[in-house]
Amino acid sequence: MRSYRPSVLRSIPPVVKNLLIINLIVFGIDKLLMSMGINLSEYLALYYPSSDYFKPFQFVTYMFMHGNLTHIFFNMFALYMFGRALESVWGSKRFLIYFFVTGIGAAVLHLLINWWSFSSLENALIAYSNTPSPDTFFAFIKDNYGQYLDYIKQDAAYNRILNGWYENPGNKHYADASIEYLRSVQNLVINIPTVGASGAVFGVLLAFGMLFPNTQLMLLFPPIPIKAKYFVIGYGAIELYTGILQQPGDNVAHFAHLGGMLFGFILIKYWQKSSSNFY
Repeated sequence: MRSYRPSVLRSIPPVVKNLLIINLIVFGIDKLLMSMGINLSEYLALYYPSSDYFKPFQFVTYMFMHGNLTHIFFNMFALYMFGRALESVWGSKRFLIYFFVTGIGAAVLHLLINWWSFSSLENALIAYSNTPSPDTFFAFIKDNYGQYLDYIKQDAAYNRILNGWYENPGNKHYADASIEYLRSVQNLVINIPTVGASGAVFGVLLAFGMLFPNTQLMLLFPPIPIKAKYFVIGYGAIELYTGILQQPGDNVAHFAHLGGMLFGFILIKYWQKSSSNFY
């Protein structure tokens, strides 16, 4: 007589299972269309509201877009590992609400941080235009576009302006060209899309830490056990630090991750307050 064991898919709660399937299907379609010269990200990724590509529905669709295989693997793995427990405790409806609230909340905080950054940048650009020089041009790039510095240094237009200006510091042409260049960089930054379910996944991670705070998790690097509550606090602190630091080449939306955790915390506290039962 054979013992019956349910398949892996059958053991996954319905919302988590369907989210996994939809994300994988969209990822496959995205890569297929990309091979045909069609960029699905221009329609479904999240853009800054002043971008020509922005559409309101992107607050939802961006969660189902991923940049590469590593990106989608870690997001789906975390959703599978932690989302199952939450859906089992909360039920499918509440988990689905939580997932989308944290994902949309992540987008909201990300765009708010961008708005604050772009507003400050515009003021800085006005101040720069009053006293342009080769040194302040380089300093402006370093201070305001630090995370893109490695790419900008390889740009022929940037090097042509900076090197020509150092050779002819009194040439007004280079001052005007530098202002035009900085505005072109700003326009490029505004049109950089945000993709991925990471914000919602960070919300899921936070909820797991709040519901199962003393559950032991095993880290990969280093391979040591850690309680879920400390893991969540540590991960959140790292995201805040790296978000503020903005290291060159860093293309991770750290404040979107923090937004998922923030909105998740608010929603959980609301549920706790408005109901005698947490789930």
